[in-house]
Parts: sequence; structure tokens; C-alpha cells
Amino acid sequence: MTNKSSLPSDRARVDPCASGLVQLYTGSGKGKTTAATGCVVRAAGHGLRVHIVYFMKGDTRYGEQSVLAGLPNVSFERFGSLDFVDPQNVKEEEKRQARDALEAARRAIFSGQYDIVVLDEVNVAVGWKLLDLQEVVNLVETKPGNVDLILTGRYADPKLIELADLVTEMVEIKHHYRKGIQARAGVEY
Repeated sequence: MTNKSSLPSDRARVDPCASGLVQLYTGSGKGKTTAATGCVVRAAGHGLRVHIVYFMKGDTRYGEQSVLAGLPNVSFERFGSLDFVDPQNVKEEEKRQARDALEAARRAIFSGQYDIVVLDEVNVAVGWKLLDLQEVVNLVETKPGNVDLILTGRYADPKLIELADLVTEMVEIKHHYRKGIQARAGVEY
């Protein structure tokens, strides 16, 4: 017997929940952006409209972005420089890029064009003081009721954890970096 499933184009667009939720993925372990990307792919498979704002990822080519660019109803914007941010020496340009990313997220959230908006690495931007925590809290508290938000990154502030409807902490138990194996294209980025 063959399992015959309908393709997204064969289905009517799924109506998102009337009450948009806030998901937060944090912790020292690998998989926060990966979890959010999985949610994006699932949403796209149901015809939902998704926008992703990448904080602190600049022009670096991440493998998932090549795939996401080809999905219907999925769009994204990248902000930040190619250099890693030094949390002990944050530059004004890095703060400006983070503010630009937050403004892009705000526009997407209130545009009425998206069912889900992802703020990838926003927790790090707040934790490293590139953004003011209260600005992100205000955005979460005032978002339209029919928009889901997904927040990712280490260092999630307790206020954001409290506001979220779902919080998952990725915990590093073992990582190949400890053996000196560097990030690999297609696996870590």
C-alpha cells in the first residue's frame, strides 16, 4: 500500500492559530538555529508565511539559507559583519547592525504579511548588550496575537524566558569541538 500525501500546493493554506505563541531556543548546546529552521520548514510545508531575521550573521553563507531561499512563503534578512563580535569590546557598528535587525523584525511582525517571524541569535545580541533587553521585551509583549515568534541564541534573559510559551534549553553534553574538530560546511553552517 502506498501512502499518498498531498503536496502543499494541493492543500488550502493552513490558518495559523488565533493566538500566536512565542518559542525560545537557548542553551550552550548545538541545535538552536537548527530547531528554528525545522519549524520554518514545517510551517512552509503547511503554506504558512515565514520571515527570518538573522542577527550577527552578516554575509556568511549558511547552508540552510540556500534551501530556505527556494521555499515558497519563506524570506529572510541577514545583519551583522563577517567578524565575530567580541562581547568585551562591542563596536558601535555592531550595535547599529543589531538595531537594524530588530527594526527589520519589528516591520515583519507588524506587516500583516507573516504568520511566523524568527529572530535568530537575538538572545546573544541582548546578552552581549548589542540590544537593550527592554526593546525586545516590548516587541514580544506588543506583537499581534496571530503572529508566532521564535527567538534563538544562548544567554536568554529570564524576562524573555518568562514571556515565552515554549522554552527549550539545548545542553552540551559532548561536542566534537573539544577534540579539535572545527566547524564543517553542511553540518555546523
